[in-house]
Amino acid sequence: MITIAVDCMGGDHGPRVTLPACRQFLEQHPEAHLLLVGMAEPLQSFAHPRATVIAATEVVTMDDPLEVALRRKKDSSMRVAIQQVKDGRAQAAVSAGNTAALMAISRYLLKTLDGIDRPAIAGQIPNAKGRATTVLDMGANVDCTAEHLLQFAVMGAALVSVLSSEDNPSVGLLNIGEEAIKGNEVIKKTGELLRAAALAGDLNFVGNVEGNDIFKGKADIVVCDGFVGNVALKASEGLATMIVDFLRAEFSRNLLTKLAALVAYPVIAALKKRMDHRRYNGGALLGLRGLVFKSHGSADELGFGFALTRAYDAARNDLLQRVQARIAHAAPLLAGAEPIAHPEPSAVLSA
Repeated sequence: MITIAVDCMGGDHGPRVTLPACRQFLEQHPEAHLLLVGMAEPLQSFAHPRATVIAATEVVTMDDPLEVALRRKKDSSMRVAIQQVKDGRAQAAVSAGNTAALMAISRYLLKTLDGIDRPAIAGQIPNAKGRATTVLDMGANVDCTAEHLLQFAVMGAALVSVLSSEDNPSVGLLNIGEEAIKGNEVIKKTGELLRAAALAGDLNFVGNVEGNDIFKGKADIVVCDGFVGNVALKASEGLATMIVDFLRAEFSRNLLTKLAALVAYPVIAALKKRMDHRRYNGGALLGLRGLVFKSHGSADELGFGFALTRAYDAARNDLLQRVQARIAHAAPLLAGAEPIAHPEPSAVLSA
C-alpha cells in the first residue's frame, strides 16, 4: 500500500478540485491510501475506506511571503502534509500551493540529501516523439553554479529512469547553440563537468541543446537554471493553448471548414491530447530526504490527478533510493559543489 499525503487546501481552487481528484485517483489505484490534510469543514464530507482526514488549522496562500509560510503558519495544510513524509506516515506529499513556500518548508523539514546543495523542480514538457522531455530546474533556483547544474542532471537521470523504461536516459545542457564554446562561463563549466560525468559512466550526456530541441525530444533530460526552466514551461503551455484555440477557430469559420473538421477530428483530438499540459502535471522536488510533488496552482481535477499519479509511481518505484544511489556513484564529481549564497529557496513564479 502506497500512502500519499495531500495538501487539499493548496492552489487556486483548493478542495473544489483536490477532493474530486483524490476520489477518482483512489478508484483508479486500489493499492493507494491518501492522507487528506486540510481545514476540518471542507473535508468532513469526504469518506473513503482508503482515505484518512488529518486536520490543519491554517492555509498557505499563493502570495504568502516565505517568512509567513515557514515561520508563522506552523499548522498549515502544506506543512502538515510534508510532516507526514518526515514522520514516515506517507511515502510522498503532493501540493498545488505556493511554490516558494513548498520548497522552503520541504527543505526545512526533510533536509537535503548528502551531496546535494539545493533541491530542484523537475517537470515535463511534451515533445514531438509522443513522449515528454524532463526539464530541471523549473523555478526553484534562479542562480545556479555549474556544480548545481551537474547535481540536477544526476537527479533528473534517476527520475526519468524510474518513471520510464529508459535505464540510461540522455541528458542535454540548454544553451544558445550546440557548440561547446558557446554560452556564459557557468554553462561552459557545466559542459565540462557533464562531459566528465559521461566519461565516468555517471551520465549519458549528449551535449548542448537549444530551446527548440526540448520540443523535438533530442534529449530525455534538459538541464538549466530555474529562471530559464520556468519560462520554458510557461511558454510551452501558452503555445499548446494557442495551437488548440487556432484550430478551433479555423475549423468553425464556415460550413466547409466545419466539414473539414469532422474529417480531421481524430487527428485534432490526438494532437490536443498530446499537447495537453494537464497530462504532464506534477513536478518532483528532487534532492530532498523525502518525496514531494508540486502541482500547478491552476490545475483542474484531471491535472491534479496526474500529479497524484506521478507521486504514486515515484514512491512505488523507489525514486528516493535510486536518486541516492546515483548521487553516491557520482560522489567524486559532486564533491566540489559550493552552496549558493542566499539562504532560502526562491521561486521565479508560483506555478
